Amino acid sequence: MQDNTTDILTRELKKRILVLDGAMGTQIQDLGLSEDDYRSDRFSDHEGQLLGNSDLLSLTQPKAIRDIHLEYLHAGSDIIGTNTFTATAVSQADYGTEALCYELNFESARIARDAADQITRENPEKPRFVAGAIGPTTRSASLSPDVNDPGFRNITFDDLVEDYGTCIQGLVDGGADIILIETIFDVLNCKAAIYAAKKAFRASGTALPIMISGTITDASGRLLSGQTADAFWASTKHANPLSVGFNCALGADELRPYIEQISRTSDCFISAYPNRGLPNEFGEYDETIEHMVSAMRDYAESGLVNLIGGCCGTTPNHIRAFSELAAASTPHARTVQPRRSLLSGLEPFTITEDSLFINVGERTNVTGSAKFARLIREESYEEALDVARQQVENGAQIIDINMDEGMLDSKAAMVRFLNLIAAEPDICRVPIMVDSSRWEVIEAGLKCIQGKSIVNSISLKEGKASFVEQARACLDYGAAVIVMAFDENGQADNLERRQNICRRSYDILVNEVGFPAEDIIFDPNAFAIATGIEEHNLYGKDFIDACTFIKKELPHAHISGGISNVSFSFRGNNPVREAIHAVFLYHAVKAGLTMGIVNAGQLAIYEEIPVALRECIEDVIYNRREDATESLI
Repeated sequence: MQDNTTDILTRELKKRILVLDGAMGTQIQDLGLSEDDYRSDRFSDHEGQLLGNSDLLSLTQPKAIRDIHLEYLHAGSDIIGTNTFTATAVSQADYGTEALCYELNFESARIARDAADQITRENPEKPRFVAGAIGPTTRSASLSPDVNDPGFRNITFDDLVEDYGTCIQGLVDGGADIILIETIFDVLNCKAAIYAAKKAFRASGTALPIMISGTITDASGRLLSGQTADAFWASTKHANPLSVGFNCALGADELRPYIEQISRTSDCFISAYPNRGLPNEFGEYDETIEHMVSAMRDYAESGLVNLIGGCCGTTPNHIRAFSELAAASTPHARTVQPRRSLLSGLEPFTITEDSLFINVGERTNVTGSAKFARLIREESYEEALDVARQQVENGAQIIDINMDEGMLDSKAAMVRFLNLIAAEPDICRVPIMVDSSRWEVIEAGLKCIQGKSIVNSISLKEGKASFVEQARACLDYGAAVIVMAFDENGQADNLERRQNICRRSYDILVNEVGFPAEDIIFDPNAFAIATGIEEHNLYGKDFIDACTFIKKELPHAHISGGISNVSFSFRGNNPVREAIHAVFLYHAVKAGLTMGIVNAGQLAIYEEIPVALRECIEDVIYNRREDATESLI
């Protein structure tokens, strides 16, 4: 079944609504198993209680698990999930069985595979599939368990990648057709699972389709870690999932608006498998099959879904009713999305080719702000957070964070600050630009961010091999990239070099790495103007002409620049610096500049700059007069 599974699934999903199974846990509870049943002979001497460790039953009661799968398959399930929701080492540690992680996943996949193949043989016209279930674990990579220390984490991205990797390898080896990353409450955990899946696929040479399903925790419409439905999609889109959707938590009625939202935003198939309503005070479910089918019928009739099923509280009887509903319904037609860069913090942020200029806050950069550098050195993180907050309040749509300073442990400072930002929704609602000249600092930062961020920067400075390796890592982490006009021969300081390096970088990224062109942001090097050095006279014009070239010749790519660099010759004269920034931006934006790293609270307005000053600045930028610099001074 693994051969060409994605093509088979895609064909089926276009043709009809597929049905997932219902709750494994509900069926297991109905068996009324005892501690001895969970232990069987193999674990008779195991220390500690095993009752409640449902995944262990794949080893101790495999027939019972297979029979549950068969019940759901006979009820009409097209896809059954493996009995592995808590088969991670993190979750199994509660029972002292973490060493069984690979075996639990392998055997669970094997049992489901056997059941699915049996039913497929009985009816080859309706193939059945096995989804290897990856649960969220009991820990959060982006939330602190200690209210007194919001920067603390009891698990890291790397811990999760290792754990998920073992699970995924077991599922692949056991015969799963799909990797289902489900019940996501923390999107950073999900990103770790995606990273682990890509790593496992490369190692095994087997790439399975990925299904992603989050869980909306309450009426706020957000996941527990704070993301909206659209931000969730932006953060996970790099998995190129077969489907995305929501499960668990809310019942079908309450879940509908979020399914509708993500069906509009995403460009893949859509899944929905809600709880049987919310549990009552006894932990039981009151919602009837009729009510749930009525709610799900609205999903189908509105063209919102390609896969439906049930989560907590649902049974084979629910799935039988869902199968009848699916057979009479038309599947969701995947939305064709325009080429755009989707970024996210807690909320989505979209960059299109027609976007207005985007302000990237620069004050959380130790190389550009003496105040921020001092606060970080003194570990005055609360005040440092205020700097970030002010940037967002002053209009920064993205915040650039840089910790490159000789007196700092840059990696530790980056991790600490990003973890603290994650607890500040008024800051982390916007995307983050992870800025460093050291790759290990950038990578450490990416492992702390649940949203889709921007890496600042990568380049050909250390050669093509390093450039490709870092670009592929950015793809795996789900980040957009700023690409500097820099190669093995140094930084581009004229128009021709800027054009050649940007074109070469674009061709490597798009045609060799497979990087989405809309997630490439070129920085053609903004240098100081009006320095009095003749060789610098074309710095302003060449940058603007490079913007025109990129916009015309490198489709869908965006452009950024360190705008503050342009005015370095006038340090100490803030009114003139602000005027230079405003005039330079005015012309660069017209030429195609997408974003710039600026102090969002100190941007002058082009039309309000005195005409004489404005013309002097333009003379310098375009090198229109030999005495342009002297006139400006």
